[in-house]
Amino acid sequence: MSYTKFVAPLVKANSGSIRKLRISPARCRSTVASTKTREEKEQQQMDGCTVVEAAPVELISQTKKTAKAPLSKSHIDFENTQEAYKSKGNIELLRSLLVFKLCTFDILVDKNKELMDLSRKLLGQWMFEKLMKMTFYGQFVAGEDHNSIKPLIRKNEAFGVGSVLDYSVEEDLTQEEAEKKEMDSCVSEAEKESPGMCADHREKKYKAHRQFGDRRGGVISARTYFYADEAKCDIQMETFINCIKASGGASNDGFSAIKMTALGRPQFLLQFSEVLVKWRRFFNFLAAQQGKSQMTVLEQKLELEQLKESLTELGVGAKDDIENWFTGEKLGLSGTIDLLDWNSLINDTTKISNLLMVPNLQTGHLEPLLNIFTEEEERQMKRMLQRVDILAKHAVENGVRLMVDAEQTYFQPAISRLTLEMQRKFNREKPVIFNTYQCYLKEAYDNVTLDVELSRREGWYFGAKLVRGAYMYQERARAKEIGYEDPINPDYEATNRMYHKCLEYVLEEIEHSRKANIMVATHNEDTVKFTLDKMNEMGLSPTENKVYFGQLLGMCDQISFPLGQAGFPVYKYVPYGPVNEVIPYLSRRAQENRGFMKGSQRERSLLWKELKRRLLAGQIIYKPVY
Repeated sequence: MSYTKFVAPLVKANSGSIRKLRISPARCRSTVASTKTREEKEQQQMDGCTVVEAAPVELISQTKKTAKAPLSKSHIDFENTQEAYKSKGNIELLRSLLVFKLCTFDILVDKNKELMDLSRKLLGQWMFEKLMKMTFYGQFVAGEDHNSIKPLIRKNEAFGVGSVLDYSVEEDLTQEEAEKKEMDSCVSEAEKESPGMCADHREKKYKAHRQFGDRRGGVISARTYFYADEAKCDIQMETFINCIKASGGASNDGFSAIKMTALGRPQFLLQFSEVLVKWRRFFNFLAAQQGKSQMTVLEQKLELEQLKESLTELGVGAKDDIENWFTGEKLGLSGTIDLLDWNSLINDTTKISNLLMVPNLQTGHLEPLLNIFTEEEERQMKRMLQRVDILAKHAVENGVRLMVDAEQTYFQPAISRLTLEMQRKFNREKPVIFNTYQCYLKEAYDNVTLDVELSRREGWYFGAKLVRGAYMYQERARAKEIGYEDPINPDYEATNRMYHKCLEYVLEEIEHSRKANIMVATHNEDTVKFTLDKMNEMGLSPTENKVYFGQLLGMCDQISFPLGQAGFPVYKYVPYGPVNEVIPYLSRRAQENRGFMKGSQRERSLLWKELKRRLLAGQIIYKPVY
């Protein structure tokens, strides 16, 4: 099992007491980057743990700028419609205008599924598919299978735009069916048999609630998977593998996107997320005891001796046991423990359910999140980790980078941790695995800075996709109804500030080490301009392929294509699948474009501008040349 090493409990608990912590030598690390050669490092191996020389740490923000060869500054003219739409024929421009205009009519958008069903009945399947390919399907979907999408991918590549392939087939479930599947897959057998007993240990946020069982509610820009059984997860894994192979065969340096909820029973994601959050909260509690609660997350360094005393007083373990937790490790060699060191204590187990141990602040003991796991639940957890590992290996074999999409906050801590473990394993030589950070979350900056710091300490390539987020309305409603803190930033401006703050931090890391990589996934032109300005300031060249841009197929071509033709790595998120089976995806695109088009006439006005220019230039029939 590839991932059993990271998912260990701190200890096997017995009647509320704890035994000796086992910390894997594989997790030994330094808090500073070593400057020694690989041969010198190998000579310093002692008892499975590398000896690292202490060195002064220079923060990124304090790094002195060294003299650089002057680079030509990049300036992109997003008003130049001739460059923006040179890959499009006149018919394609007219189609875009028609589709975007239709998206501004509320009645068409609100009733889009009913209207599509009615059209299918009146026109028949063949004519319906023809109509869809001339309008919405042709605008937002690349084709029906990995062979039919190749011409579009090659055309986009000829104009400097790459692809992130995504097989966008979804189940068309009723709300009742979705709720039933969610409750069946998110509640353990122990909780079903003794709901009252298990409820004492569980937090409301990390439990399934029927009124929010249909995770599609209020979500217009993200695909949703519901667990049926293990066989269905295997089928979905094969779909992802085919997508990875298609991406490798259709383009150079392509991306493929996956979702963790497609790969296993979400019960595990809920429970592991709760464990991770409770351990982080326990660290914050201990930091407060040392008067460090007001510090930023990476500044909170707990004094080791004081920490040991606190853990002993809380009854977490005997003094000798607590002493042994850090014996033989770099952990604590500096005399302090930070959150990254603390997080590394969760590792090294053979029984996955053992990882679901949480500290009880009242008793000081470690307690199981659930008292009983069935053998089948144990197998389901392991299978999810195995599927993730298989996909990562296929990505490496096919030369494709794998993006792990973000999901709801009650799943996300586990998703991020699983992704982090993939990065530790597969991002040693180049960035293969990319995690997604949702900047509408209040904790987004802390999450980014922690993961960047961990990559820096352990020497692997950090890969991130930065988005604003897809679940805002659902997250707000769930937090209010169930009764926990709203995880979302208070307004859109706060989210913009968070996005730019996280982006600037990663750009500084790229400037500092050239080992970080970021996908700026946005349709916001101001954010793209902000990124270009920062790259100019820092002397980051687009040819280094450290900063990528991403937009959805059929949207914001006036951003994507000028960037691509100027030499920037830019990608379209390319959905594909049979017409009937991508209807839910098309429905979401219609809803997303309603708000987008009502809020700004810019894209439509640019399309009209280019059409008029061509007509006046006598280009009544325009065919892209590539």
